[in-house]
Amino acid sequence: MKETTVGLNRSLGLWSALALVIGTVIGSGIFFKQASVLQMTGSTNLALLAWLLGGLITLADGLTLSEIGAQIPHTGGLYQYMAHIYGEFWGFMSGWMQVIVYAPSIVGSIAGYLGLLMVNFFGISSVWKAPIAILTIVLIAILNMLENRYGAAFAIVTTICKLLPIAVIVLFGLFFGHESAFGETITTVHQSMGNFGVAVLGTIFAYDGWILITNLGGEIKRPEKLLPLAIILGIAIIIVLYLGVTYGIFRSMSATRINELGENATAYFATSAFGVWGGRLINIGIMISIIGALNGKIMTFPRIYYAMAAKHQLPFAKHLSRLSPKTHTPVVAIVTLLVLTAAMILTIDTDRLSELCIFVMYSFYIAAFIGVFILRRRHGGKPKGFRTPGYPVVPILAILGTGFVVVSELFSDFAGAAVSMLVIALGIPLYYYLRHKYGDSDDTDVI
Repeated sequence: MKETTVGLNRSLGLWSALALVIGTVIGSGIFFKQASVLQMTGSTNLALLAWLLGGLITLADGLTLSEIGAQIPHTGGLYQYMAHIYGEFWGFMSGWMQVIVYAPSIVGSIAGYLGLLMVNFFGISSVWKAPIAILTIVLIAILNMLENRYGAAFAIVTTICKLLPIAVIVLFGLFFGHESAFGETITTVHQSMGNFGVAVLGTIFAYDGWILITNLGGEIKRPEKLLPLAIILGIAIIIVLYLGVTYGIFRSMSATRINELGENATAYFATSAFGVWGGRLINIGIMISIIGALNGKIMTFPRIYYAMAAKHQLPFAKHLSRLSPKTHTPVVAIVTLLVLTAAMILTIDTDRLSELCIFVMYSFYIAAFIGVFILRRRHGGKPKGFRTPGYPVVPILAILGTGFVVVSELFSDFAGAAVSMLVIALGIPLYYYLRHKYGDSDDTDVI
């Protein structure tokens, strides 16, 4: 009886939420994607424009979803939004995809890349890649089994640490960069469908992850105000940082050299600018950045398991919805994510699996953005709390930008889109089984 009275701690303030938005988004992409975007566009000026457009599309997404988050400030984020707007079936579908495939594959992919960087950094055998990846997520999971303020504090620390190498790159390019690649073009451009559009698509993926803060809607103080503020400020800061790093690299190296080095451009820049030890410190900053991104995802994803289980929409719901009486965190849900992730790291290609989820996940994003219009109609055109500025233009831009991702995925990876739809379909019999067993899910909101 005592367990049923345990609730989540609504203790996260603006700084914690902001750090989680920035920390969850910024992993390794900011340090390695300059060359690929340049290769797609063929011009440094167009590459910078691609980063800006990707950021503005993401900002439109954030402004749109903030209005929904302010009205539905509950634990579970997208799962709750879909359930409130379209009904429990579509809520279950969006949550099912995340808990079974998307969450463990994303965490596994990032952890695997961290393991690769660490074996290269320390010069040890590649057989240690998987053990290092699993050990890292175990340690971060244990941290997040404590009160949520510890995970939030770790997010703040790692975010500050990851901002240091970013600041170094920007400042060096601003004051000491002599190459100035701006206005330069490269002769070899990747020939793929709509080169500039593909470049923008790549930047949109680099901005992805901010939506996960909505999973903590039940743990943020005054979420109707602080959640939109954290999302909007976080995305705006990330845009500035991405543009800053790209600017710093372009000021310090020629376009041809960046193109030749590819993903190694940032490492080469760090070593040539600051020497061997300076380069190693930049690499350490990159690894800390990835650890911070892992912390944000391991902190936020289990809240979806918890929210679904609290409404009897997952097997073993009694256990998955249990909160620790001491720490008020969903320990069983965290362990479940940890086990699924470790199993994926050891058995399959998590990078490919996470790519398969893009089509369905972004389709749900579009549905959520359309939900802004539905909620406004329900509320007589007067939403409570935050209102998306520039309505209806901004939500339409969000829908079109995300639609571009969905259509691009459909044409470039039709087989992957089909597989992701199959995963969704596998959840349908489970939904009706659980509904038959427990009846309609409890309408009480999970805070």
